[in-house]
Amino acid sequence: QVQLLESGGGLVQAGGSLRLSCSASGRAFSRYATGWFRQAPGKEREFVISFSKTADSVKGRFTISRDNAKNTVYLQMNSLKPEDTAVYYCAADPVSVRRGTPDYWGQGTQVTVSS
Repeated sequence: QVQLLESGGGLVQAGGSLRLSCSASGRAFSRYATGWFRQAPGKEREFVISFSKTADSVKGRFTISRDNAKNTVYLQMNSLKPEDTAVYYCAADPVSVRRGTPDYWGQGTQVTVSS
């Protein structure tokens, strides 16, 4: 079992930056595929980034990293735009976060970008 907890969301002006953290509990977390998704109001949840793939909408602006010693995955978001406003979710899966629905999800953290 893996439990995920996101933090770092908030309100930022367009052009600003935020770093989200996803802290995980559970053994062997470093062996899990991890990634980030987001859901904007009235829209379906969408994939944002993993260690093997980046959505076109965030390429060149968002990066993902991890610190296995801390069981934490990070999402660095730069040059934020109002359309990046969404609830951001961390996800983990034993195989892939890109196939089907990942097994484990955090509770989400709100990111709001003002224009």
